[in-house]
Amino acid sequence: MRVFVTGASGWIASGVVPELIKAGHQVVGLARTDEGAAKVEAMGAEAVRGNLDDLDSLRKVAETADGVVHLAFNHDDFAAAGSTERAAVEMFGDVLAGTDKPFLFASGVAFIKPGQVLTEEDATPFSGPQAPRGGGEQLALSYADRGIRSVSLRFAPTVHGVGDHGFIAYLVQAARQQGAAGYVGDGANHWAAVHRDDAATAVALALEKSAPGSIVHAIAEEGVPTREIAEAIGRQLGVPTESITAEEAQTRLGFIGMVYSGDILASNTLTRERLGWEPTHATLLEDLNAGAYTA
Repeated sequence: MRVFVTGASGWIASGVVPELIKAGHQVVGLARTDEGAAKVEAMGAEAVRGNLDDLDSLRKVAETADGVVHLAFNHDDFAAAGSTERAAVEMFGDVLAGTDKPFLFASGVAFIKPGQVLTEEDATPFSGPQAPRGGGEQLALSYADRGIRSVSLRFAPTVHGVGDHGFIAYLVQAARQQGAAGYVGDGANHWAAVHRDDAATAVALALEKSAPGSIVHAIAEEGVPTREIAEAIGRQLGVPTESITAEEAQTRLGFIGMVYSGDILASNTLTRERLGWEPTHATLLEDLNAGAYTA
């Protein structure tokens, strides 16, 4: 398959692109910068320069592809990101309509079902242009009715591993700067987690096997207590842990503090059954304890 991957130089894609190539696919990767393009080419893929605002360029590549894996998101401008995201999803829908080609849309599990275990059969409550990320997941899944094998890829709030610069890396940096690793309240709230390489395998399997309109949970661990995350960070840095309020978390950590206060649990049962996916890489705490974020 000739597969167009957006966000191809990003953290998750840096696992996905090699996995797709290993499976025998030809990958064309979107990169915003020369540095990103070089990274894409180093992975063995063809690089295309562009961004999500350049719909004409995206359209030209999508028209030549046998499938699209949409991993890109504009983290630099959250105010405009929703409308940009929706416009890109609409464009991909127009290009792929009636082809039965796969369209995999990257989403997440946070805030969909707080405090309860989210399953692959739970629909997102967010839809419409004003919803988070422009209601992209609901829009993408609706394309199953337009002759597209559309699939939502729901990732854990932490896709961890050596080289990750996401939420966990930010928590480590904050603990180092503040001299303590915080957790909210009693730290009994959870974060679902997955190793980057396990997530990449799930994406490759979803491209080949997932049914139209289905949801894939790239989740290896249903929920890791945030107190245990803080304790692991504290041990690695040699700093104490401390309980903080949700308000303090947001003051110290901004948007990440809001996510860190959440109880984000998600199941992978149906994904494993449908795709034959079995996570095999390190758990989040194993990565933390091995120094993946502090070496």
